[in-house]
Amino acid sequence: MEYLWEGIKEAIRLIISVDHEVCRTVLLSLRISLTATALASFVGIPLGFLISTHEFPLKRPTITFFNTLLSLPTVVVGLFLYSLLSRQGPLGPLSLLFTPPAMVIGQFILATPIIVALTISAIQVMDPRVKWTAMTLGAGPVRTALTVFAESRFALIGAVIAGFGRVIAEVGAAMMVGGNIKGYTRIMTTAIALETSKGEFAFALSLGFILLAVAFSVNILFHYFQAKRG
Repeated sequence: MEYLWEGIKEAIRLIISVDHEVCRTVLLSLRISLTATALASFVGIPLGFLISTHEFPLKRPTITFFNTLLSLPTVVVGLFLYSLLSRQGPLGPLSLLFTPPAMVIGQFILATPIIVALTISAIQVMDPRVKWTAMTLGAGPVRTALTVFAESRFALIGAVIAGFGRVIAEVGAAMMVGGNIKGYTRIMTTAIALETSKGEFAFALSLGFILLAVAFSVNILFHYFQAKRG
């Protein structure tokens, strides 16, 4: 018990003193996850809109496919990307393996299905008269889409936040395609795993506290915008 208490005190000291290594790891985590979430939102929201507002033969299987991807294991994504980006893989010449861009790609793959699925859900439960009213008033496809987005904005913000929450805490893909290189690809989750195995309990705890604070904040924001949606 004393070992745990001492570790907690040292972790708090590292956070309060704004330890350089802790800050560098946290900032890199946020930069990679925010970049991946932004790219996933750029792709996922329009894709979710198109799927939910258009009828096509494979619409139901497509929605089921994205719902299934919500539980996609991160290590499977990491394994898939590793096979593509390794020296023997088809994308090996790009030299992306063990770099931040590779981690962004992995987190993009994890975040996109969540944003797509939640966007579909948000637009499907919206009053259909919004779309038809905009079209009746002469709005073109782009203006109609913007009107729908405006009406479902809180749900869409919630979808983006949920996507960020998914990737900020993942470790499997980040470890496999990032390599956990200090000062380059080491983020909070991979650093926690490494430092714990090395016995650096205080450093791991400090990152754990910050990660918990981020996850807690993300959940509060998600539930807030879900409530605003109602």
